[in-house]
Amino acid sequence: MSTGNDRPMTGKVVAITGANSGIGLATARALAQQGATVLMCGRNRASLQQAVEAVRSHTGNDAIECLVADLSHLTEVRQLADDIRSRTGRLDVLINNAGVGSDRRIETEDGLELTFAVNHLAPFLLTTELLPLLKDSAPSRVITVSSALATRVKEFDLDDLQSRSRYRWQEAYNRSKLANIFFTRALARRLEGTGVTANCLHPGVVATGFGGDGDLRGVNALVFRLMKVFLPGPDSGARTSVLLATAPQLARVNGRLLRQRQAGGARWPGDGRRSCGTALAGEPPADRRRVAYLRLTMGHLGCRVLLPVPNRSIDPALWESEARDRGGRKHQHRSPRCP
Repeated sequence: MSTGNDRPMTGKVVAITGANSGIGLATARALAQQGATVLMCGRNRASLQQAVEAVRSHTGNDAIECLVADLSHLTEVRQLADDIRSRTGRLDVLINNAGVGSDRRIETEDGLELTFAVNHLAPFLLTTELLPLLKDSAPSRVITVSSALATRVKEFDLDDLQSRSRYRWQEAYNRSKLANIFFTRALARRLEGTGVTANCLHPGVVATGFGGDGDLRGVNALVFRLMKVFLPGPDSGARTSVLLATAPQLARVNGRLLRQRQAGGARWPGDGRRSCGTALAGEPPADRRRVAYLRLTMGHLGCRVLLPVPNRSIDPALWESEARDRGGRKHQHRSPRCP
């Protein structure tokens, strides 16, 4: 018989994007095992429904729901937020887990580069749409799956976020993950005192379905298939998300990056070794780059999707800042070092 000790998330509601496979599915399974009501979000109805049934069967938890949305379409991101609000009156944890990497430049129906749209704009918009519900449910947590690959970004061209002048899929992916960190830091500051925290994480290098569905082809696809033979499974990558979602000692931690130990545990930035989270925590001039980036993100969303839709725009006051000028054409970003 289950007790409150082995099901500490009973009564909590968690929404997870990209939950039909990989780290997202493993995260959903672990949180369901702890008693949470889990809203599993994915783009393929058949595979998502199969994943939902697998989680129910594995955990004995029937409070698992299926929400279908293609996060490359921002109208569907907004519809997903509506669906979440219609399913539940509270949201204790939002986990922005979905991600994509494509070895060729693809534009979405909104005219946005696919990697930028799914990996950054989608969690930016979904989180912002759900902020009122998260605040009403406080204490609550926003968790975004980033990557230590963000540290490889050496130049952040704010005038070419859509990679129109040059597209290299590794660079586009790494920039989108750095954008996750910028967003988390900026969001955390603006949520201080609300009872909502925002943190991001590096899940480690694990074997998942990343690059599937034809996103990676040829040599790139072959390399990823070979790598999976030597990598730990998705359960290993999910540990950090689960820790951030559940650990009482992290309830007040805000605006940080958690990364997994190579040994399989989790290390919090500030334990004596320099990390991405602490390196990105500095104030200006780095802060001006974050503010400029967020302003341009708002511009992409507003110009293409939000402004033509009455009464559905993101509140610009949330992102107000004293920084008004983004300076020169290109901003050099010196990557923080991760151990």
